[in-house]
Amino acid sequence: MRCVIMGAGDFCENITFKANDLIIAADGGLRHLEGIGVKPEFVIGDFDSLGYVPSDLKVIQKPVEKDETDMYLAIREGIERGANEFHIYGAFGGERIDHTIANIQIMAELAKQGIKAIFYNGKQKLYAICNKNLEFFCGDGYVSIFSLSDKSEGVTVKNLKYELNNASLSNTFPLGVSNQGIGENAFVEVKSGILLIIESEK
Repeated sequence: MRCVIMGAGDFCENITFKANDLIIAADGGLRHLEGIGVKPEFVIGDFDSLGYVPSDLKVIQKPVEKDETDMYLAIREGIERGANEFHIYGAFGGERIDHTIANIQIMAELAKQGIKAIFYNGKQKLYAICNKNLEFFCGDGYVSIFSLSDKSEGVTVKNLKYELNNASLSNTFPLGVSNQGIGENAFVEVKSGILLIIESEK
């Protein structure tokens, strides 16, 4: 089952919904959904960013003082309801970079669990993979690849302007930034570790 989650970060246009999607608003993400006339299955969070507790929707209210972010709670709720594919908007930007970093860490955890997730940021798509490969079409757009683990071993990159073969990437040197598509299906593999892949339209 697909799950679409809307966070309170920067709004993304061209949001795609499919029939039977589980749609969740994470706290202030409800404003974005209301703005495009979409009603979520429920809204979850502590409602500090939204500023009020909705009275006309199903609500899962959490305390302000907690270990998990509202986005983490929304994803966990989606998993508990049977979702195995996530499309997540509004996870980046805003006034606080700490939530952006938190959501990238969430991407790493989802990758470790083998759960498919795509995070959207304007004209960018972000993926994370753990001990596996990913093939995708990026046209002539930019592709950046970062290690989210201390080291990612056995990294192979094909069908991009700059290729790698069984290389090692670390999380302290951005070797994989600003690669570029060549009009073919890009291939990225990591044998051991977690990679963050950012696909950007040119």
